[in-house]
Amino acid sequence: MTKTNSIYKYPLIEVRQINDLRDMVRQSKELYSDNVAYLIKDPVAAGKISPHDPDIKQKRKDQQDFLPIKFDQAAADFEAFGSWLYEKFPQGPRVAVVGETRYEWYVTYLATVNGNGVIIPLDKELPSSELKTMLERAKVDVLVYADIVYPKLQEIEAALPQVTIAMDPPRENAPSHYFWDLLAAGHKIREEGNTSYHDLSIDPDEMRIILFTSGTTAKSKAVMLSHRNICANLMGMCSMVNIDQVDTCLSVLPIHHTYECTCGFLCEYYRGTTVAVCPGLRYIVSSMKEVEPSYVLMVPLMIEAIYDGIMRKINADPKVKKKFNFGLKLSNFLLKIGIDVRKKIFKDIHAAVGTNLRFLIAGGAAISSDLIENLRAIGIHCFQGYGLTECAPILALNREFYYNDKSAGLPLPGVDVEIIDKDEDGIGEIIGRGPNVMLGYYEDEERTAKAIDKEGFYHTGDLGYIDEDSFVIITGRKLNLIVAKNGKNIFPEEIEFLIQQHDLVKEVIVHAVEENDNMLLSAVIFPDQEFIDNDDQLKGKELDSPEVRERLEEIISTVNKNLVTYKAVRRIEIRKTEFEKNTSKKIVRAKI
Repeated sequence: MTKTNSIYKYPLIEVRQINDLRDMVRQSKELYSDNVAYLIKDPVAAGKISPHDPDIKQKRKDQQDFLPIKFDQAAADFEAFGSWLYEKFPQGPRVAVVGETRYEWYVTYLATVNGNGVIIPLDKELPSSELKTMLERAKVDVLVYADIVYPKLQEIEAALPQVTIAMDPPRENAPSHYFWDLLAAGHKIREEGNTSYHDLSIDPDEMRIILFTSGTTAKSKAVMLSHRNICANLMGMCSMVNIDQVDTCLSVLPIHHTYECTCGFLCEYYRGTTVAVCPGLRYIVSSMKEVEPSYVLMVPLMIEAIYDGIMRKINADPKVKKKFNFGLKLSNFLLKIGIDVRKKIFKDIHAAVGTNLRFLIAGGAAISSDLIENLRAIGIHCFQGYGLTECAPILALNREFYYNDKSAGLPLPGVDVEIIDKDEDGIGEIIGRGPNVMLGYYEDEERTAKAIDKEGFYHTGDLGYIDEDSFVIITGRKLNLIVAKNGKNIFPEEIEFLIQQHDLVKEVIVHAVEENDNMLLSAVIFPDQEFIDNDDQLKGKELDSPEVRERLEEIISTVNKNLVTYKAVRRIEIRKTEFEKNTSKKIVRAKI
C-alpha cells in the first residue's frame, strides 16, 4: 500500500475554523457585512424592481449590468426563508431545488441546511421521468423550481410534493407559492421577534444534503453529506488556494453539481469572495471581460474552447501569428532569468478574458497538461483538482505555486490518500479517508459497504499512483480497465488521450473486441465535422468516407508507435453521431 506523507510537506494558508455552515454564514456576515456577496443580472433579487412588476420578464431580459447583493442582505434572506420553512415544517422539511444558477437557488440551499431541513439539489437537464424518481426516492416535502423546468413538472404533476415554490411568477393555474412572497413572509416572522429558526441547534454529523450522482448506471446513487463533510472541504481547500474578500469568482458551471456548489458558492461565502453569476454559457467570455474575475471554475471543454478561440484569432492573421510567436519566445526566455512580462506582451489576450484573472481551476474531467502549459505560457495560470461527489467533493488539488500539470493534485490537508492492490508498475486503486468522506448512500447499505471499508476509506474506483512529491496521478477507471492476454493492464483513457490530441478526432472510446480468439483494441471515433469542413483535402467528405478513414488510420498508426505492442489499437470504428452522455456531459461507456 502506498500512501501520502502523514505530515503535510507544503506550507498551508491559515484559515478560520467553522463548525457548521450556519456558523460559517454568521461569521462571514460579521466579517464581510458590507462587502458584495453576489453580482447578478436580476433586478428583482437586487431590489431594483418589485417581484410583482407586470413587466418582470422583460425587465429581467433587458437587464444589462451586474447588480450587487451584500453579505448582510444575503444572510438576512437565508434566515428569512428558513424562518418560513421552519414555521411551515417544524419537523424539518426535505427541500428539492432545481433551476439555473440564481440568487433564489442560493437562498433555498442555505436556508434549508442552516435550519432543520435536508436539501436535495436536482439537475435541471434531467428528463421528467428521472426528476419524478428522485423526488420520490428522497421523500421530498417541498420543491423550489425555476420556470425553465415547469414544462417537465407538468408531465409529472401527480408525483410533485404538496408544496411547490416558483422562483419566477407562478404560471396561471399553477398551484405554487411564489418564492418572493414567502421570503417577505419570512422577514415578517423575524421582525415580529420569532427567533425559533435562529435558535435551532445543528448536529454537524447529521445527514443534511442528498446529492444524486450522474446516472451512468441503471440507478443513480444518492450521496448523503453532512455539515462537517462540507466544512472540512471548505477549510481544506482554502488552506491550499488563497482567495479572500478582494477576489471575484465568475460562476459558469451548473449549480446543482457539488463541484460548483461547494467550490463556487459555499467557498466564496466562507472567504468573503464575490460571486458573479454568468447569465449563460454563451456569455462566458463577455462576462469575463465585464466582471474581470480573479478566477473561474471550469470543466476542461470550456478551457479548451477559450484557448482555441484565442488561437483561431491569432492564426487567422499571419502578421499577428508571427508577432505572437516572437512574443512567446521572448517571454519564455525572460522567465528563465526570473523576469515575467507575459501580461504585458499578451495584454490583448488578457484584456479579452479580464485583466484581474489570477487562475482557472479545471475539474470534472482530466485536462491536457499541454493545454495547461500553453495557457501558462501566455500568462493564464491553470491547474486542476480531483473530486468526487462522495468526498464533498475535493480529494486532491493542485495549488498556485505547488503543482504538477500531469497530476490531479495534492491530497487535502487532513485527508489520507492511499493506493491499494498495486500492479507491477505501482498502479492501483485510489482510496481516501477523512472528514470530507460521505456518510454513505441513502437507503443503500449494500452499496455503502462496498464503497467505504471498515477503516473508513472510500474506494474511488479510480486507478493511479502517488509520486515522490505526494501528487496523485490518475491513470484510468477500475471499471474501464482492460486486461490483455499477457495479463498486462491497459488503461483505455491513456490511449484515448493520445488519439484525441489530433484535431480530426472529436470524441473517442477505446474498448476490447474478440476476434479469432484474440483480444484486440478498437477505437470508436466520432470525427470533428468542423475540422473536415476546413481541411483542403477532406472538405465535403462524409464522416465515414474512405478519405476520413485513411486520415484516422494514419493518426492511429502514429499513436501506436508510442505505445507498447499490447496497447496498440488494431481496429477503427467510425461514428456519425456523438456519443451518448449523462447530464455531466460524460460519455456513457456502458452504451458503447
